[in-house]
Amino acid sequence: MAIEKKNKNVDEIKDRKITWKEIKRQKALLIISFFMLVYGIVFYYLPLAGWLMAFQKYKPKLGIFGSKFVGLENFKFLFMNKSVAFWPVVRNTFFMGLLNLVTQTVMAVLFAILLNEIKANVIKKPIQTISYLPHFLSWIIVTGILHDALSNSGIVNELLLKFGLTDRVIDFFAHPEYFWGIVAFAHCWKETGWNAIIYLAAITAIDPCLYEAASIDGAGRLQKIKYITLPGIKPTFMILLLINIGNLLNAGFEVQYLLGNGLVKKVSDTIDIFVLKWGISQNDFSLGTAAGIFKSVISITLILIFNNIAKRNGDERLF
Repeated sequence: MAIEKKNKNVDEIKDRKITWKEIKRQKALLIISFFMLVYGIVFYYLPLAGWLMAFQKYKPKLGIFGSKFVGLENFKFLFMNKSVAFWPVVRNTFFMGLLNLVTQTVMAVLFAILLNEIKANVIKKPIQTISYLPHFLSWIIVTGILHDALSNSGIVNELLLKFGLTDRVIDFFAHPEYFWGIVAFAHCWKETGWNAIIYLAAITAIDPCLYEAASIDGAGRLQKIKYITLPGIKPTFMILLLINIGNLLNAGFEVQYLLGNGLVKKVSDTIDIFVLKWGISQNDFSLGTAAGIFKSVISITLILIFNNIAKRNGDERLF
């Protein structure tokens, strides 16, 4: 019955004719939509003309319409020339993005569930507010805090020495094996509270009667979380996961650029830093654009693949 009613409502929406009366009634929304459409065209679609640089030997003085067309030569140079060292950059970006995705998603879900379990608003609201604050800090401030905390005379080394966990000072920014973990921690600390907002909203939308019925049946807190809360937020989780998978190669720029140095360069460089290095520092705009196109194509491909997997499994999907 519910499915038939839903299909009937969809058919009614399709059959509904757009009239001038309806347009006038929705005038405010249409005006806002128009400005958003213009904004999207100007700042998202018109700049795509710059992709032509990836297929040219681009010269700024000649512009994209006067530069020599070279086809796929820039992509061949990007992928096959070892002196460019593009594949290690892709590896760094992918694994840092994957680590960020896993840690941020898990921490956001756990934090939202734990925060929801706090019943006293006097305690819950201050914690909730404080958890949002790091999101509004600049990455320069965040990396500055991290650098001070993890320096040779920082609080982390002092605590490790005090509790006998190490017998010498650890230079965290001189050892490549620590760098990805530091980046993941920085993203978690900064974004966990902010990312948990949507999950908290999803938990709030769950019917309280389900929890009451579970309590009557003798279910404990963990059982309620397992059989009610987690299934209840699964649709939201799937949508956010698919969106974040599309951002897998957006592993970051500021953290890696500000915390990176010559000692950890082989694990700190990302595609965005590569684009900065070749596109601006060395004035090879064509190669930088080719790297940016590669990142965009991989992101779109990942979304299509995982969206199709979600569709086959009957889960929520983007389209």
